[in-house]
Amino acid sequence: MPAVASSPPTLKGIALIAGGDSENSAVRGSLQFIQDNTTGFTHVIGKITGLKPGPHGFHIHCYGDTTNGCNSTGPHFNPLNKAHGAPHDDQRHAGDLGNIFANQDGMAEVNLKDLQIPLSGPNSILGRAVVVHADPDDLGRGIIGLRPAI
Repeated sequence: MPAVASSPPTLKGIALIAGGDSENSAVRGSLQFIQDNTTGFTHVIGKITGLKPGPHGFHIHCYGDTTNGCNSTGPHFNPLNKAHGAPHDDQRHAGDLGNIFANQDGMAEVNLKDLQIPLSGPNSILGRAVVVHADPDDLGRGIIGLRPAI
């Protein structure tokens, strides 16, 4: 009997979003990361609540240490030492995931696919922090100070 080729396993991870740099932060949410090993894309889906309405920078940061809020998560995850940019740019940090948009109720639904945030291999994002900033990301086009959502 011939061997049946099996497809590579789908990898999954979950990030829980809780608070910010303020103990009184109402920001909460969860995100699923699903790596499709056939296409190479990692699909990110979930909801985040407690945000001010409007755009918020959305990134993977280097370290999973959140003991001092965003300050202890380090810079954006950037294993290939590229310039800051938008998710569709050729030159961008792997952790540059653009902006998410909170509606008038402060809820943002996340639904994106990205090739630069694998869950396995040398550039894996597992063990790193997901940061939702209070301000929009300038996508490498100007200077906007990014603060964690509070």
